[in-house]
Amino acid sequence: MRQNIIIMKRLFFCVVAVLMTACVSSPEVVDAVDPTIGGVGILLQPTRPTVHLPNQLIRMHPMRNDGIDDRISSFPLTNASHRTLWLFGFMPVEGAVRNDSWTRPVVYDREVTTPYYYAATLGDDGCRIEFAPEKKSGIFRISFPEDGMHFLRFEILNGAGKIKPLSKREIVGTEEFNGMKAYFYAVIDTDLGTGHYSDNSMTKLLLDIGIHVPAVTMRYGISYISQEQAQKNLETEIPDGDFERVKNNARATWEKTLSQVGIKGGTAAHRRIFYTALYRCYERMVDINEYGRYWSNYDGQVHQSDAPFYVDNWLWDLYVAHQPLHTILNPELVTGQIRSYINMYEQSGTMPSFALVTGDWPAMTGNFAAAWFGDAWFKGLRNFDLKTAYEGVRKNSLERTLLPWNNGPKTPLDDFYNEHGYMPGLHPGEEETVPQVDTRWEKRQSVAVTTANSYSDWCIAQLADELGLPDDRRLFLRRADFYENVFRTDKGFMWPKDRDGNWIEPFDPRFAGRDYFTENNAYTFNWDVKHDLYRLFHLMGGREKAEAILDQLFREGLGTSKWDFWAVQPDATGLVGQFVMGNEPGFHIPYIYNYLGKPWKTQKRIRMLLNTFFTDNLFGIPGDEDGGGMSAFVVFSMMGFFPVTPGIPVYNIGSPVFEETVISLPTGKKFIVKADGCSGVNKYIQSARLNGQPLDRPWFTHRELIDGGVLELVMGATPNMEWGANPKSAPPSAIDYRSPSQ
Repeated sequence: MRQNIIIMKRLFFCVVAVLMTACVSSPEVVDAVDPTIGGVGILLQPTRPTVHLPNQLIRMHPMRNDGIDDRISSFPLTNASHRTLWLFGFMPVEGAVRNDSWTRPVVYDREVTTPYYYAATLGDDGCRIEFAPEKKSGIFRISFPEDGMHFLRFEILNGAGKIKPLSKREIVGTEEFNGMKAYFYAVIDTDLGTGHYSDNSMTKLLLDIGIHVPAVTMRYGISYISQEQAQKNLETEIPDGDFERVKNNARATWEKTLSQVGIKGGTAAHRRIFYTALYRCYERMVDINEYGRYWSNYDGQVHQSDAPFYVDNWLWDLYVAHQPLHTILNPELVTGQIRSYINMYEQSGTMPSFALVTGDWPAMTGNFAAAWFGDAWFKGLRNFDLKTAYEGVRKNSLERTLLPWNNGPKTPLDDFYNEHGYMPGLHPGEEETVPQVDTRWEKRQSVAVTTANSYSDWCIAQLADELGLPDDRRLFLRRADFYENVFRTDKGFMWPKDRDGNWIEPFDPRFAGRDYFTENNAYTFNWDVKHDLYRLFHLMGGREKAEAILDQLFREGLGTSKWDFWAVQPDATGLVGQFVMGNEPGFHIPYIYNYLGKPWKTQKRIRMLLNTFFTDNLFGIPGDEDGGGMSAFVVFSMMGFFPVTPGIPVYNIGSPVFEETVISLPTGKKFIVKADGCSGVNKYIQSARLNGQPLDRPWFTHRELIDGGVLELVMGATPNMEWGANPKSAPPSAIDYRSPSQ
């Protein structure tokens, strides 16, 4: 009897435990996101805690210096270009109108920041502001703690424009910037009182909302077409003032988006780092099609179209990892973005570099639309006009200038490049003679221009072959070798040459700034030729010497004080020796050990870099995040693989942080990375299997990924120096991948 009672008790407690477990809901993925990560920049720009829907026009975040600034100056109704262009400031203001009421920032506290919702208590009196986004509209809710004088402040943030009440509950505004206009139409759920302008320009307006209004909701629409369209956008998306509905819809959208990648294992901090990085990969590009119409500043016209029109892409930063990540997760999105680029080319005659809402911003170097297009095409994306895309990137290479931060016709320096196969540099102290060169800071960047366009031209050669253009293929393959003209074999470094073909002296690979390189020095650009790594190893003296040079990259000291070094190399943040974790040209470099037959060194370096520089706090980003560029490196590397060479549809295996990563592909298939025994100590791959078959190579193809399957990695605390070490197992480089089946 006693035994039966004991059994019954045990069964009872087991049932209770099961029921309690069932009643406790698992945490949703979106709750792991912390937009404040990286909110204090290391030398460079901080991240912004942007509240928005994935790849949509409305992007709101409080305007302040960084995440430890204790005052907010305004809440922009949207950010038109990542961290550079804010439109229409909004701010609740309490108390009597004073001289500084139009400009006064406010302290804040009790801040809540998520991808879908923002809230904070403003000022000493405790006004509470909340925000939730829609695609082309947004909604604010402001709660006042007690009776008093309450105002809503609107302002133009770019100098030109007007804001005015349209009725007792409607406000409209127009802002002019960079040759175009933005419009907003707002509705407030209470009658407005007197309006006060700061001056006759009508750019700053205080609207009195009375002394007995405890709360107010302000919803608004944004348009680049007209105020009427802004009103239509608002009425389509937020027809009433139901704040909770908008908030809950935004939360559900983010949960669905982020849940495409599932993870198991790792720490709570790893989970926050990963999903915050994934969230940041959806800030750009943004669709500015407004329900069948869009404004294009590439030809200054309104276009009728039901297709999305995407803008705001910093291609130099994003082609390395950000675009390839979306090619896996969202191929339809990438196809729409490429078609937008093609539309911009047809409208303007130039294939964009940084395709902003205001037009092409010819920032940085390279013709990386070619790498993006090629990567998408050779990974099987076909729903875009390859012929026109090719025409645009070919024109950029042969008929437009390659000079940094320049968008114009060829210069004498481009003619020299085409004839001699390198961009000539100037000797120290030599005066610039070409007026198109920026002499203040950006300079010629002669070596980086040569290496960047060698890779871009290799990508163009692959597209020419795909289109059946053998003469073009030969031309661009020859140009793809131009980087050899600036590699100095006796020094083992990329090195600038003058126009007479002489190596420039004196030259220190550490301190060569923008005269010869882009935001980095020779230590980084030694490895810039992603398309031809094995030839590069040969130029360095063979694999062993190349490995030694790569090892030294991570060990080389500054050679001077930090003060002097960063005066020349302010973008070189996240330093390990001379390796720069905080800047995009270095992302692929730790994976190059795979090509040298030393995958265990890739595994060791990747884990160290992730653990050191990507944390879950305000200092958790080592350089400019660039709207997803750096975050995509984090997402890929934490999953355990990386696309070293966009244009070659393979992925290099690193060291996964999670015991299991499940990628739900748009086709309904899943690609799973299992890392048995994975931990902070067990970071080395002991053996691998792909779909049950032994895998002795440290890479796999895009086709193997999108077909779905399981990559199983057995992890351990000590390196297996045999796995992936056979030269026949090394990843491909400088070859033609013309079929997504490969």
